[in-house]
Amino acid sequence: MKSNANLIDEFCTTLWLEEGLAKATLQAYRSDLQQMGSWLEEKFNESMLLASSEHIRNRVHDLPELKPSSLNRKLSSYKRFYLWLNTTKQREDNPCEQIHSAKRGLRIPKTLSEQQMLDLLAAPDVSHAAGQRDKAMLEFMYASGLRVSELVNMPLRAVDLNAGAVKVLGKGNKERLVPMGEPARLAIQLYLQRARGELLTGKISDFLFVTHLGKPMTRQGFWKNVKRLALMAGINSPISPHVLRHAFATHLLNHGADLRVVQLLLGHADIATTQIYTHVAKEHLHTLLNQRHPRSKSR
Repeated sequence: MKSNANLIDEFCTTLWLEEGLAKATLQAYRSDLQQMGSWLEEKFNESMLLASSEHIRNRVHDLPELKPSSLNRKLSSYKRFYLWLNTTKQREDNPCEQIHSAKRGLRIPKTLSEQQMLDLLAAPDVSHAAGQRDKAMLEFMYASGLRVSELVNMPLRAVDLNAGAVKVLGKGNKERLVPMGEPARLAIQLYLQRARGELLTGKISDFLFVTHLGKPMTRQGFWKNVKRLALMAGINSPISPHVLRHAFATHLLNHGADLRVVQLLLGHADIATTQIYTHVAKEHLHTLLNQRHPRSKSR
């Protein structure tokens, strides 16, 4: 009988070969399953291959401290793993078939107002190379709605300034073409003409955005820059690079963009994922109504 480690390795390799999942996603699957395997051995002296529905229910009930979203992510790992075992004939049944996901409330994404976004875009000091880079990254992310991983891993060749568009390689190696506005195009053009070469100091890089060490900007590095610039802009609410993606989608919908268009620009496989932004847009409309309508209670 195959060991837990061998089964997990085989499963993750299959996901990588068939779906091209990102390294971080594969690592999350691996971590969830390794924890599950260790828990089964310690608590029941049982292997993952022979685990029953009752074992898996006990595992889920053993994690009450997790948020529903975190619990469901782990449960999703278990479900995919046992579905794979079933479809590859390594098990005759699927012990996760009757196990339901945890109920979760509607999670409204955190975003910034349009004025806060303008203040943040104005925060970088463009008199030096790092500031020009930071300005270009903020403008680019707000103009295109990129994921932070897509932003920092953006190859130089993917950006077409003449067309004002960028070719994005998203989740599952799915490619999409995203247009950018004139402010973002000009900010990137300035960065390429002046700052990038100064930051590289003679080094060569295939990545669009680089640090003063001549290396690609990292997710953590960009996160620190966003938090620093937000404080400079007087934004005291919690902020992360993903908030800029939320702002991109929310502000588009506030100005009448079609939900399907926003879905394509964000690279969402399912429009249900995009629909969460409509709740933020509705709140904006209610606020405007209360502030501007002559018969609203606030007037």
